[in-house]
Amino acid sequence: MNESSLKLAAQIISKSDREHPADSVLRTELKKQAGVSRSEGREISEAVFTYFRWFGWLDPKKPLAGNIFIAQQLDEKFVRDSQKFSDDELAARTIPAWVKEYVDVSSEWLRALQRDPKLWLRSKRGQAARLAEALRSSVVEEGTLLTDALRYRGPEDLFRTPEFQNGEFELQDISSQAVGVICDPKPGETWWDACAGEGGKLLHLSELMGNKGLIWASDRAEWRLKRLKQRTARAKVFNYRAALWDGGKKLPTKSKFDGVLVDAPCSGIGTWHRNPQARWTSSARDVTELAAIQRDLLSRVADSVKPGGKLVYSVCTLSRDETTGVAEHFQNERTDFEPLEMRNPFKPDTSAHQLWFWPQSSGGNGMFVAAWKKR
Repeated sequence: MNESSLKLAAQIISKSDREHPADSVLRTELKKQAGVSRSEGREISEAVFTYFRWFGWLDPKKPLAGNIFIAQQLDEKFVRDSQKFSDDELAARTIPAWVKEYVDVSSEWLRALQRDPKLWLRSKRGQAARLAEALRSSVVEEGTLLTDALRYRGPEDLFRTPEFQNGEFELQDISSQAVGVICDPKPGETWWDACAGEGGKLLHLSELMGNKGLIWASDRAEWRLKRLKQRTARAKVFNYRAALWDGGKKLPTKSKFDGVLVDAPCSGIGTWHRNPQARWTSSARDVTELAAIQRDLLSRVADSVKPGGKLVYSVCTLSRDETTGVAEHFQNERTDFEPLEMRNPFKPDTSAHQLWFWPQSSGGNGMFVAAWKKR
């Protein structure tokens, strides 16, 4: 890394904090720079994320540039032979101490946190093999129900490819794709994506429905719904309606649904391999406050499910409070719902009404899914 790139990486790290996530600062600062090549931008991005990945090994009193160099050395050492790092060392330095009270921490998970995240794509249904050939360096995921998932290994800017511009694929983590497969919506059904965000899971639901039927999409942030509108236009998704909803008692519609997906806001612990800065800006209080929000969301959408309909709860976190704790609370509160067995998309010969996807086994984000059927 040359001196100017190192200086810019240090500048981005110094501006990153809880209110200013590193990935957002990174995008902003790179846009300001004239003459930074794509390869240089990639190198700077890797330096920033490597720094936060190995933050627990660094001395904050030392200069940032030196710590970036140390982090890169540690990363190279880990890639060459991860066994040179003991389980005890990883447990002490990879995550804050408070996490161990909320998450079932294993050495396998900690090692997964220190590896580069995989980049996953979702093709149009039945087009994975053709897309893999067109993009090269892509591999179709086999042995699962995720037949449209591809892992991308190449250097191209995928957003500039004609395949992306034509709506032939989406960048979507494989665990998120698993949620859509679990929902298993049918053409002609009505669904509600209650926390739709920018629409990643809505696009998948529509694809599985053959763009038929109707999906309601709601979110508390108007800018996310505007982004959703852009994404649906490119993907040629038309079977949806969008509405603002703050998660309160007044619902965006009085409709009854064949299925409701609550992909709830969460602490994001399941994404810490992809977003290492969040390890050091999240807190136990976040977990507690978000679990309360998640319980409220499930409770408020439940009456919108038709008799015989599905309610699917998903979160990209691994804390017990936000996963099994929320599911248990709902089950105790709503006896008019019964647990719904789901096939595990990663292991189709197994099923359960609660599923965990850990990064070390799925290759994607850590995620929890629970499902119920209305009696």
